[in-house]
Amino acid sequence: MNAVVKGLTDLRDWIDERFPLSEFYHSQLTGYYAPKNFNFWYFFGVLSLLVFVIQILTGIWLVMNYKPDAAMAFGSVEYIMRDVEWGWLIRYMHSTGASAFFIVVYLHMFRGMLYGSYKKPRELLWLLGVVVYLALMGEAFMGYLLPWGQMSFWGAQVITSLFGAVPVIGPDLAEWIRGDYVISDITLNRFFSFHVIALPLLLCGLVGLHLVALRQTGSNNPDGIEIKKNKGPDGKPLDGIPFHPYYTVKDLVGVGVFLILFFAVVFFGPEMGGYFLEHNNFIPANPLVTPEHIAPVWYFTPYYSILRAVPPMFGSQFPGVIAMGLAVVLFFFLPWLDRSVVKSIRYRGVWYKSALAVFVVSFLILGFLGTQPVTDLYTLLARIFSVTYFLFFLAMPWYTSIDKTKPVPERVTH
Repeated sequence: MNAVVKGLTDLRDWIDERFPLSEFYHSQLTGYYAPKNFNFWYFFGVLSLLVFVIQILTGIWLVMNYKPDAAMAFGSVEYIMRDVEWGWLIRYMHSTGASAFFIVVYLHMFRGMLYGSYKKPRELLWLLGVVVYLALMGEAFMGYLLPWGQMSFWGAQVITSLFGAVPVIGPDLAEWIRGDYVISDITLNRFFSFHVIALPLLLCGLVGLHLVALRQTGSNNPDGIEIKKNKGPDGKPLDGIPFHPYYTVKDLVGVGVFLILFFAVVFFGPEMGGYFLEHNNFIPANPLVTPEHIAPVWYFTPYYSILRAVPPMFGSQFPGVIAMGLAVVLFFFLPWLDRSVVKSIRYRGVWYKSALAVFVVSFLILGFLGTQPVTDLYTLLARIFSVTYFLFFLAMPWYTSIDKTKPVPERVTH
């Protein structure tokens, strides 16, 4: 046994002479102090990273048998499901992972809005996170076309056609994105290249930058207190504990619970009533047959609902396209729109709490409306909740400046 330990120690020392392994381990795990009052909401950062890894690994295995060809794409997916050993499991893990990715990212972003994680000194951290979100949306959109089912084909047709509404350059822009006048084999190959190579590489880089920025500023906490301001004689934060082993063990519990829920969906309800895998996507793409109701996957539907809520102007849907884009872009400005002197919702007043509650309700209802066919009632509701969605951001400088806040303690609470 002593010989084994000595051998491992010698190997570690040999690596350390050539690569900063121990230094990295200390700086990122045992020597990195995180606030001691993390709660449930702080699981979703590591879960986002976990799902990203799941998507990369399952995607690699799917690419081994997928054919990015308009005549063979749908058949290759069916081949994966029926003939490739464990292919059905890999495909369902990937499709479920796509929705799980957005669930944990949305909850991760919501936690940032709860505890003011976008405020100084974490503005850049938040901006990088929003860029990750935009890249994730692009990755999901590109991958949505690949099964070459009816909803994939027509959903992509509708979304790419929206770029044609841009004045002057719209038609050329839409044609450039598709690579053709309509969604075709060229579009499929182009989206495949972006989905499996370009955007995953971009996401890896952005996630790395996001983590570097996190380590630079340190994690926020439910009290919104900077633990670096209260250090002991040894220079360590009084309200911090080493990330390892305390939070690595805690995160393993969260990962275990998440995987139980994740595989429960994979094994017992991968379609989730048509929200994760649409029923029309089990029908091969047919350019001559339009589905009765075309809608994107659920994680895009809040923005799709805003698009449909804005009436056309001079026969053009461009105002709706602008509103849809603005609905996402406004997240970039949160650090400067919020004028509150406190970060955490624990010490904010009724104005911000009410505004955030209305925003969440608006986002959820818009998401539901985006899955439904267009009716007069649904259009009216979409317009009402689109207004409340935008008011959350546009009125934020006003209601956060007049909000009555509570005194923030010097030390974190337990």
